[in-house]
Amino acid sequence: MRKRESAVCVRKSDYSETSQVVCFFTRGWGTVRLLAKGSKRKKSSTGGAIDLMSEGDLVFIASSRQTLGTLVEFTETDPHRALRADAHRLNAAMLMIELVGELMPEADPHPEAFDLLHNGLMRLGQDDAPVPAVLAYFQWRLLQHAGLLGALDCCVLCGRAVTAPEARGDQGVYFSSTEGGLICGGCETAALAEKYRLDGATLAGLAVLAAAQAGRKVSLPDRQAHGVNRLLAYHAAQQLGKPLKTARYAIPPQ
Repeated sequence: MRKRESAVCVRKSDYSETSQVVCFFTRGWGTVRLLAKGSKRKKSSTGGAIDLMSEGDLVFIASSRQTLGTLVEFTETDPHRALRADAHRLNAAMLMIELVGELMPEADPHPEAFDLLHNGLMRLGQDDAPVPAVLAYFQWRLLQHAGLLGALDCCVLCGRAVTAPEARGDQGVYFSSTEGGLICGGCETAALAEKYRLDGATLAGLAVLAAAQAGRKVSLPDRQAHGVNRLLAYHAAQQLGKPLKTARYAIPPQ
């Protein structure tokens, strides 16, 4: 049976000289992998090859998880040209769609995550967009929606509130994907093989995001946003068991 959904292209690959395999994230059907027969022909039902980040109205025939569905028609409503014209914005958008493609399951609706992606791409395309902050908020909300964010306000081992490293002497503050959140300096030991040390800017950025989610009007400076983005991309990669291909382009190194 044919289905019609709002969709964003999050992955693509060539299938033949004229066809593609395209992965769309849809609002009401989740992630779908489709064979787009003849999509690279100019006179196809898509008007040509489908690009990453292309957003529009998708008509498709779903199939089982073991096989590809079939793309019937894709009408592009927003190619997000403003993102493609600016490398900084483009790299952030590419990380967004990579995270969605990796974290959102097939044939499992997540309308809130779709709206998050749609709004994130739209915000990135605006001239006044604080790109690092938009990306940080997106990563935070997507990981939270996927149930992977972890405890970011207290130590997961002792339960005490975690403050900036400079307020705790030289002990430092860490994050562990394996343990599921922050670890205070008093609980950190050499036995924790997987851990990521945080600086004050990153912890301050996490506090800003928590305040924003609580409805407070706050701003996230670039330095704090970069720290949060590095942490959350690290955490996502740990959860996936592989590095994120686009993270090194979207997030400056420490």
